[in-house]
Amino acid sequence: MLIKLNQVLNKNHCLDITEQLIAADWVLGESTAGHLAKNEKSNLQLAQDNPLAQNLGQFIVGQLANVSDFQAAAVPHKIFPPMFNCYQGGGTFGNHIDNAIRFHPQTGEAIRTDVSITVFLNEPDEYDGGELIIQDTYGEQKVKLAAGDAVLYPSTSLHQVTPVTRGRRLASFFWIQSFVADLVNRTTLYQLDKSIQDISLKLPNSQEAITLSGIYHNLLRQWSRGE
Repeated sequence: MLIKLNQVLNKNHCLDITEQLIAADWVLGESTAGHLAKNEKSNLQLAQDNPLAQNLGQFIVGQLANVSDFQAAAVPHKIFPPMFNCYQGGGTFGNHIDNAIRFHPQTGEAIRTDVSITVFLNEPDEYDGGELIIQDTYGEQKVKLAAGDAVLYPSTSLHQVTPVTRGRRLASFFWIQSFVADLVNRTTLYQLDKSIQDISLKLPNSQEAITLSGIYHNLLRQWSRGE
């Protein structure tokens, strides 16, 4: 299930964030890659203990709290602190699958990566290449979104970032441990949630919406895992 989230950040947010990132101290991205992914990764990242990364990450998580589609699709339980990367001068990240477990850089808490998210921070016409290519049930999906938009997708997906041959691609990326670990169950809940919202708009206070809402919460209660 690949979900586009519109305007997680507004244009002013993106301009302010990119201005700060351009002036930041970057490290080689391979320093945070797994054993196999390290050979495929050629980009720059902010160090996880960089105060700028921590402050901007907290801001982005705060903005996501107000995005209903994020809550519905991810059913977030734990959120790994957002990271930031920069692709330029041919920088790329070949096909890989994200590590199943990440450890919180401050607390050491283990976080299972059920859902991956990329928030695009600058406009797509500012760089050539840099498409996020995700393999999903329906084949290869190419994603290159406007500044402030984000894409949510299963962390089990094989994916890559194509080489950036002009300009600079700036983005934030991180992972969510969902209350609902199973992708099929999580997709079912998302579709049910959207259907309830649609019915509620067309038929306010309808018995059908109330009944479906009860089914939704009973399924969530059955499928959720709070570990």
